[in-house]
Amino acid sequence: MTHLLMVESWVGAMGTLLPRAVADAGVEFTFLTRRPEHYPESLPDGSPHPLRRGRAVVTAETNNPDAAVDAARRIDAEAPIAGVLTSCDYYLPTAARIARALGLPGPEPEGVEIACDKSRTRARLDRMGIPGPRHATAPVADLNRLRAAAETVGYPLVVKPTDLCAGMFVRRADDLPTVEDAVAELRGFAVNARGQHRSPVVLLEELLDGQEFSVESWIRHGDIHTVGVTDKSLGGVSGFVETGHMFPADLPAGDRAVLVTAAEAAISAIGLDHGVVHTELRLTTFGPRIIEINPRPAGNQITELIKHVTGIDLPRVAVELALGRDPAAVISELEDDGARPRSAAVRMLIPEESGIVAELHGLDAVAAHPAVASSVFKATGHHTGAGVDNNSYLGSAIVVSPDVTGARPLAEELLSSISVTYSEVSAR
Repeated sequence: MTHLLMVESWVGAMGTLLPRAVADAGVEFTFLTRRPEHYPESLPDGSPHPLRRGRAVVTAETNNPDAAVDAARRIDAEAPIAGVLTSCDYYLPTAARIARALGLPGPEPEGVEIACDKSRTRARLDRMGIPGPRHATAPVADLNRLRAAAETVGYPLVVKPTDLCAGMFVRRADDLPTVEDAVAELRGFAVNARGQHRSPVVLLEELLDGQEFSVESWIRHGDIHTVGVTDKSLGGVSGFVETGHMFPADLPAGDRAVLVTAAEAAISAIGLDHGVVHTELRLTTFGPRIIEINPRPAGNQITELIKHVTGIDLPRVAVELALGRDPAAVISELEDDGARPRSAAVRMLIPEESGIVAELHGLDAVAAHPAVASSVFKATGHHTGAGVDNNSYLGSAIVVSPDVTGARPLAEELLSSISVTYSEVSAR
């Protein structure tokens, strides 16, 4: 059987969606990880977790790219590897290096490395003449350079790490004390959740106006194929937590075309030439501005929204590309019998308090609603913090609609009917 190497994974939705796509492709996989215990053994129903259903789980120091390549060579000697992939941002460069070392299909490693470093992305887009926000970087330990960087950008601005994801430590700052507080908080997070030492610099960016969107694309042999545009709602304590998405975005055709053109230009500019790409943008008063470029399928169940509306499974596209196959062959087999919804939306439940969840009220009514395609929520006893990033969710529901703009308002209405009782509330 054709054999893929999966290098680490996210534990959330993509931790199940990507293994599902591998199985749908009729392929087996070996899971390479430095800490098998980081991943659940089973699903809530007691069945084995999809990440555990592969050919084998192999332990190696994946935080060391050379060690990961050596481990991949040993696996390949026992069972030839036909492709390499990962859903976890922190291991995208390593997966690209392994593919290159084994002579397998994959993106140019440098393009992936640039995309995974927000400061390098900004520098490359600047050099290629692609408009972006004013920005500056500074060492987190150098307050003088931090002040100078803030003055260069101007207030209000956004403080963000260059090498984290899920909105972690992204903060708005309207003055220097707020910048210094945000950077002090970031400075205390010197090692990420996967045990990797972080970059000791911070990126300051102009706070852009306008709504945020994402463009979902895939690339083969440098040719970019865009599937569509997703819109985004933001909120939470930081104001940058993703609270919901709808596909397709409720946009005039002209605006959609402008966003797609900007995303594809940015993808080419940083040198991405293979794989699935999720590009985040804002449509500002002065036109589209790139937020970031992610060389992997979108998270937060955006790929499921797209699958509901179009039938296209972007995790499956990622598998096909990793194997060197043309995803167009799979996509062309899709038939639209007219029964698909015209829009799909996901809405997240964001905690407003820090504490222990005693009960979530209204879940049964949400799950029973005929427009709800799926829903999942945390169990009683879950310890939660206030909603400061995309790791804070208490759950979510996917809603479908026959109306091209109908899914979002219905999802918002249903999630607003859920309330939370805490058995213990922590100080903020």
